[in-house]
Amino acid sequence: MTQYPHLLAPLDLGFTTLKNRVLMGSMHTGLEETKDWNRVAAFYGARARGGVGLMVTGGMAPNREGGVFPGAAGLFSNDDILNHRLMTDRVHAADGKIAMQILHAGRYAYSPDCVSASPVKSPISPFAPKELDEAGIEKQISDIVTAAERAQEAGYDGVEIMGSEGYFLNQFLVTHVNKREDSWGGSYENRMRLPIEVVRRVRAAVGQEFILIYRLSMIDLIPNGSTWDEVLQLARAVEAAGATIINTGIGWHEARIPTIATSVPRRAFSWVTQKLMGEVGIPVITSNRINTPQTAEDVLAEGCADMVSMARPFLADPDFVAKAASGRAAHIVPCIACNQACLDHTFSGKLSSCLVNPRACHETELVLERVKRPKTVAVVGAGPAGLAAALAAEEKGHQVTLFERSHEIGGQLNLAKQVPGKEEFHGLLAYYETAIAAAKITLRLNQAASVETLRAFDEVIIATGVAARDPGIVGQEQAHVVNYYDVLAGHVDVGPRVAIIGAGGIGFDVAEFLVTPQTAKNDLDHWLAEWGVGDPSEMRGGLRPSGPQPEAPARQVTLLQRKTQKLGKGLGKTTGWIHRAALQMKNVTMTGGVNYERIDRSGLHVSFGTARENPTVIEADTIVLCAGQEPERGLADALIAVGQVPHVIGGADVAAELDAKRAIDQGVRLAARL
Repeated sequence: MTQYPHLLAPLDLGFTTLKNRVLMGSMHTGLEETKDWNRVAAFYGARARGGVGLMVTGGMAPNREGGVFPGAAGLFSNDDILNHRLMTDRVHAADGKIAMQILHAGRYAYSPDCVSASPVKSPISPFAPKELDEAGIEKQISDIVTAAERAQEAGYDGVEIMGSEGYFLNQFLVTHVNKREDSWGGSYENRMRLPIEVVRRVRAAVGQEFILIYRLSMIDLIPNGSTWDEVLQLARAVEAAGATIINTGIGWHEARIPTIATSVPRRAFSWVTQKLMGEVGIPVITSNRINTPQTAEDVLAEGCADMVSMARPFLADPDFVAKAASGRAAHIVPCIACNQACLDHTFSGKLSSCLVNPRACHETELVLERVKRPKTVAVVGAGPAGLAAALAAEEKGHQVTLFERSHEIGGQLNLAKQVPGKEEFHGLLAYYETAIAAAKITLRLNQAASVETLRAFDEVIIATGVAARDPGIVGQEQAHVVNYYDVLAGHVDVGPRVAIIGAGGIGFDVAEFLVTPQTAKNDLDHWLAEWGVGDPSEMRGGLRPSGPQPEAPARQVTLLQRKTQKLGKGLGKTTGWIHRAALQMKNVTMTGGVNYERIDRSGLHVSFGTARENPTVIEADTIVLCAGQEPERGLADALIAVGQVPHVIGGADVAAELDAKRAIDQGVRLAARL
C-alpha cells in the first residue's frame, strides 16, 4: 500500500494513460538555446527516469516575434525537429512522456518586433507591441498550429498551449490589454475567439490521439482581469474545441502579488483550481507552491484537481516521484522556492540551475563518478557549503569526516529558517539531517577541528563560514547594540523601536523578523488578506477592492545603508520587489546614503552625503548590526602556515552576503574534482 494513493494513481486519457498524477510543469531553463542537444536530452531523460508521469518543456516560440527574447528556441526548421527528436527519444527510452509548450509572448517579448491585441505596453517590458491586423492574427494562429505539427513530428506526446500568465493569448482575453473594436475585441465572446481558434485548429492538425494541454489563467491578479464566469466560459469552450487537459495558470507576470516565491504558502492557489472541478469533463491540473509528495497527495485527495503540476521540485530532485513511490520521501531534496538559481537566472539571461542541486541543467558536466582510489577527506563546518561538499565527496566513494563546532548542522541555515516567509529552510535542514545519517559520513558535532586533528587527512575542506564585520561605530559596545545572529537566534530582547544598520539580504531578513508579530498566523487566509487576493467569483481578477490588508507591525523599524542606491537593489531579481513591498506594508522606513556618526542612549546619530550634512538622531531602543561579514579563515591560514594547503569554500572563501547558492555549488564542484 502506497502512502500516496491519489498521487501515484494512473490517469487514463482515453488514447493513452499517464502512469501517475504528476506533471513536471514548464520551466524555461535556457538549455535549448545552448544548442547542446545531448545536454538537453540528459536533463529531461533524468526526470523521465525519476518517474514523473508527464513533462512539459520550457516555452518554445512559434515564430520570431513571439519569442520571449531574440534567439528564443523553437521548431523553425528540419534540423530543429531532428534535435528535439534526440531528446524525445531519450525520454521515451526511460518510459517517460513529454509535451512541448508553445509559448507566444505577445507584448511580453523582449523585442521591438513584439505584437499583441492592442499597442498597450507592458510595465515589465520597454517595448510597445504592434497591434495585429486580421492577416497578422491569422499568421500567429497558423504559426502556432505549425509548431504543434512539428512537435508531433519531433516525437512529442503532446503540446501545451500557453494561455496564461499574461502571455499572448491571455492578452486578447482582457480589456486590460485588448482595446479592439473589431471581431477580436469588445464582447468576451470576441475576445476569447483567439484561444478557441488556436485550440480548435491545433486539434484538427494533430489528430485525436495527441495530448493537448491548455494553460488557462484562473486568477489574473491584475486590474480588469477576467471574471470567474469568463474563466468558466473559456474552460468549457477550450474543452469543446479539443483540449485533453486544462492546466492552471496563476497571475500575470506583471501582477504585484507573489505567486511562487518561498513566502507564498504551500498550495496557496489549489482552491482556485478546485472551483473548476466538475465544471468541465476533462482532467484539471493545479499548480504553484506544491513541493512535497504529501502536499500533492492532500490536494488530490481533497478533490482540488485531477493532477498536480510541480516544476522547480524537479530541478531540486529529478527522482522526486521514484523516492516518494519507494517510501523515501524524506530523502527528496526539497525545493525551497528561493528563485535564486532558476527564475533569477532565466530573467538574467543565464542558464538555469538550482540552489539546492547545482547539478540541475549541468548533468553532463557535473558528474559524481565513483573513484577507484578513495581518499580520507575532512570537511570543517556543516553549513551549506560543508554539507554539500561532504555529501558529494561521499557519493564519489571518499571516506568523509565532517567536523562541526556547534551542537547541530546547518550553519547560517538555522538563522534563515527563523525568518517569516522562509519556513522552507526547515525542510532543507531536515533533508540534510536525513542525508548525512544515511551516508557513510563520520559526523563530529561539538568538535572544533585543529591543525593537529587534520594532519592525518588526504584532503581538507574548510567551510567555516563567516564572522560579522565590525562597522567601527562609536558607541557600538553599548548593551542595546546587538548583532543579527543574536536577534535571529532569539538570544536577545528587542525593543519597540529598532534601527538596523545594513540593508543587504540579512538586513531585510532581520527587518521582516522584527516587524512580524510572533502571534501572526502563518496560514493561507492571513496571507491572502495581507496581499489583497480575493475570490475571483466575487472580485474581478481576484483582486480585493480594499487592496492589501497587512497586519500591524510588531515594531517600528528603520532600515539604513551607507550606499545611496535604492535599498534592496542587490536582492534577487524576481523576489527583491516582494521583500521591499512586504516591508513597506509594515511601514518600515528605508533610508540610504547615511553616515553612522555615533550611538548613545538617545539613539543612532547619522548624517548624509560626503559633506556629512543634516545630522539626525534615529531614536531606537535597540540597534541591530547587519553591516556585512568577513571570511572565517583562521583555521585555513593556520594550515597554510604549516604547509598543508586546504580547499576553502563558501563564506570562508568569499563572505559577500550569505550566498547559499554559491556555497553549495562550490561544495559540489570541489567534490567532483577530488
